[in-house]
Amino acid sequence: MEHPTHPDRPQPVTIPQGRPMRRYPRNSPQAAARIIALTVLADGDVGPAELALIDELAVHRILGLERAALQTVIDEFCEDLLSSRQLEWADACPVDEYTLAELMDEIDDPVLRRKVLDLCVRLAGVDDLVAEGESVVLMAALAHWRLSLQPRYAFEALRSAQPA
Repeated sequence: MEHPTHPDRPQPVTIPQGRPMRRYPRNSPQAAARIIALTVLADGDVGPAELALIDELAVHRILGLERAALQTVIDEFCEDLLSSRQLEWADACPVDEYTLAELMDEIDDPVLRRKVLDLCVRLAGVDDLVAEGESVVLMAALAHWRLSLQPRYAFEALRSAQPA
């Protein structure tokens, strides 16, 4: 026998759950590369300037990966976003706060954190506009890792905000 619903009580909501995101070993090149991928995807558009900078900086080498391995991490991250039902481009960032914190938790080495943050800042600003989604990722990294931007970033931001 079914229990009748009471109009004054909130009704349970079933939230569809997808497959969880894959996990990488702590401080692994793949964990770092996924945060890079998140930064690049955070504005909903992987632009040619971002791709060119990834190649120019040799991000794969900086992270200790082969070029194909970096591409694999990016592809797998996209798959994870789709299968975990995280991909919500209407939001400022394609992952929720909990997932964002989990991704940041995979990096606890201070040197690697700084390296990843440096790369993310450069990639987010390559098109002369830090989009809201990119800003969410950068701010999450700063807060979660308890880092601050180096003075050079503040100077560059001020300089780029000045009228020509």
